[in-house]
Amino acid sequence: MAYIAHIRQKDGEIQTVQDHLVGVQQGAEQAGEKIGVRYLAGIAGLLHDMGKNTDAFRNYIQEAVAHPDAPPRKGSVDHSTAGGKLLHHRYHVSGATAQDKYTAEWIANCIISHHQGLRDYISPDKTSPYLERVVSKELEQYEQAKEEFFKHNPPERLDKLFELATTELQRYIQIINKHKLPRISGSLLIKYIFSCLIDADRTNTRQFEENEPFTEELDYKSFFQTSYELLSQHLTGLEQGSKANTPINRLRREMSSQCEEFALRPSGVYTLSIPTGGGKTLASMRYALKHAIEHNKQRIIYIVPYTTIIEQNAAEIRSILKNDDMILEHHSNVVDDMDDERKEGDEGETYDARKQNLKLARDHWDRPIIFTTMVQFLNTFYAKGTRNVRRLHQLSNAVIVFDEVQSVPVRCISLFNAALNFLHVIGRSSLLLCTATQPALDFVKHKLHFSEQPEILQNLDDVGRSFKRVELHDLTQDTASGWDAEELSSFVQDQMREVNSVLVILNTKMAVRKLFEQLNEVEWLQDSGVQVVHLSTNMCAAHRKEVLSGENGVVQRLAKGERIICVSTQLIEAGVNISFECVIRSLAGLDSIAQAAGRCNRHGKDEIRNVYIIRSSDEVLTHLPEIKIGAEKTERVLHDFKEDPESLGNDLLSSEAIARYFKYYFHDIQDKMHYPIPKLEQNLFDLMDRNRYYVDAYQKKHATKPEVVNHYAIATAEKYFEAISTNATAVLVPYGEEGRELIIDLNGELEPSELGDLLRKAQQYTVNIYDHELRTLEKSGDLYPLLHGHVLALREPAYSEDFGVESKGEGAWETMMI
Repeated sequence: MAYIAHIRQKDGEIQTVQDHLVGVQQGAEQAGEKIGVRYLAGIAGLLHDMGKNTDAFRNYIQEAVAHPDAPPRKGSVDHSTAGGKLLHHRYHVSGATAQDKYTAEWIANCIISHHQGLRDYISPDKTSPYLERVVSKELEQYEQAKEEFFKHNPPERLDKLFELATTELQRYIQIINKHKLPRISGSLLIKYIFSCLIDADRTNTRQFEENEPFTEELDYKSFFQTSYELLSQHLTGLEQGSKANTPINRLRREMSSQCEEFALRPSGVYTLSIPTGGGKTLASMRYALKHAIEHNKQRIIYIVPYTTIIEQNAAEIRSILKNDDMILEHHSNVVDDMDDERKEGDEGETYDARKQNLKLARDHWDRPIIFTTMVQFLNTFYAKGTRNVRRLHQLSNAVIVFDEVQSVPVRCISLFNAALNFLHVIGRSSLLLCTATQPALDFVKHKLHFSEQPEILQNLDDVGRSFKRVELHDLTQDTASGWDAEELSSFVQDQMREVNSVLVILNTKMAVRKLFEQLNEVEWLQDSGVQVVHLSTNMCAAHRKEVLSGENGVVQRLAKGERIICVSTQLIEAGVNISFECVIRSLAGLDSIAQAAGRCNRHGKDEIRNVYIIRSSDEVLTHLPEIKIGAEKTERVLHDFKEDPESLGNDLLSSEAIARYFKYYFHDIQDKMHYPIPKLEQNLFDLMDRNRYYVDAYQKKHATKPEVVNHYAIATAEKYFEAISTNATAVLVPYGEEGRELIIDLNGELEPSELGDLLRKAQQYTVNIYDHELRTLEKSGDLYPLLHGHVLALREPAYSEDFGVESKGEGAWETMMI
């Protein structure tokens, strides 16, 4: 009787272990081939489920299917260790070369970890979890599994594959050394191989479960060529428009043309410093499409700082390219990670059908154009488990555009630079860093390796002067103790006597809500016909989109010249194509203030408009240390400007002023860029690099060098990694008819493909709720479970048109990057 990998739920059809292993090997090889790790990834695929070749596992899976309501205990049969043990025992032996040992350890770790996430080679408790699995752990039917595996896969064939894999690894070690990359690049290459395995395994399992026929790989080049032609037609139409010859529009066209010319240059790490409002989205897409066609890239990925930007940018690109199915928006994860905790012996596969479908339904970035956030990008490299890393291989051989790159979380700067250096040198991708306020990422300790002459635009200073549309006014001295909501409301009234529209941006949700409520109480506003609008991330993406650009949204009202005040958190600062006649910004980093200024007189309709920097006494920045430090460094630049404006180009938004700000800012936070972990008194970068502290501790304890040649503490690093500290849970909200219907649909029994589509739609109707808010909502009975407890939904009374999620335990700070 054949050994069983899977039994299809619908009809009881069996997938044999050998068929599954070969299928996953082929899928992993295809993903690995993109960067030249075909055999490293392929061996992982061929051996990952070798442990299913046993009578014990066959009995286990048959019992699970026969008794779905009372399946055998998960993990009662370990099937993921055997392949790693075989590899380690066969090639990590006395006399083996260092290269052979590296290869064995890299692949074996991927195999033993494919249900739960990569293991530490050396851990903080001075042990090697990797060796404990592949050497120390006893497997009762290991010999049976090995014998059955070799019946179908002769030993000499495996030896040949391993030899080819070792050659691949040697080549990459040489590349890493040639480019003087830190050792963390090795960690990331292991993760890449792991990504190939995870995606191939999940994809093969889903295809079998759904009886999906083989489909040819998408013709990316043809799609990019068609898209490029459509974009070119759109740009030609803009050139013939009634406003085409305004100075700003002429300058936008010139910068866009420079992007197209620059696309002919080879893969590299480049910058695009288009001023705010300069047409960055279309210009960078023009570069990306042209570059993808010229250099045979398979994917274009836009990484934006906030979920709000995805909505507008993706909508703009969709409207031009007219192919929704080829463009994927990945905002955040609706379903929490369902990988199990790393527990010894708990290595089996879950046969809870609903949970299995959720796992298979997760998105793996298989479209040619992706829009996602900085948090999702960083999670792909550094977050725990298997969910996020599954997407990593899709970032190779791609054009990756980072919009508003200055928004990288401070503690992640070294990790971000390491990821980008990896993607360029090893991943064969081209990287474009876009912002009007370029941070000095090549001047920090673990620097970003820019290509030679990386800036696309020529004559940046001239461009900046030509784009001057606002004057910054520093009122922080006038408001030394900060204005409360009543005082700020009075100042807004003063401005509304001169203009028709004012945007107020504050740092916290609580301060925004207080001002909104205050404005709605004052008599002058009630009698003037002025519309007041509130925006924060307590509102789901679909709700914010409707408020901003719906049929009667802010954009339309501004276009009609209606009188309007918008009170928002910083979510409106980047990527939102909107223009007010006056902007008031609470003190923050100068880069944030520059972004806020980009929402004022955006299209240069008026000669110069005013942007005011104030203090808000209603803000509590205890949980926002980066904004607090940024505000302090901005104050220093403001002081410098008063003392010597000429040294800063006579403009607080000049490139000199921004450079001065980042110099001060990075100097103050230089020890915080490597992701410090206070509990360990170590930093995450070193755990994935040399892991010096724990290697030394291991040697002292055991009085010998480690038996492993790799020292990375990958699992420990993943355990402590969080791109932004949110302590938040994604909750599905009943906004509008579609939001309510989604909640109803997700209560039914669904196939993985249906579930995947619904979860993608659900991202638009999700709000991330902080733990203390969550407890308040649970206590009041405003939350209930969907998908058998894997998704939370909000009851209708707890969601309002004005504020979104209503909770008396409202959080004091704003997080937009999830």
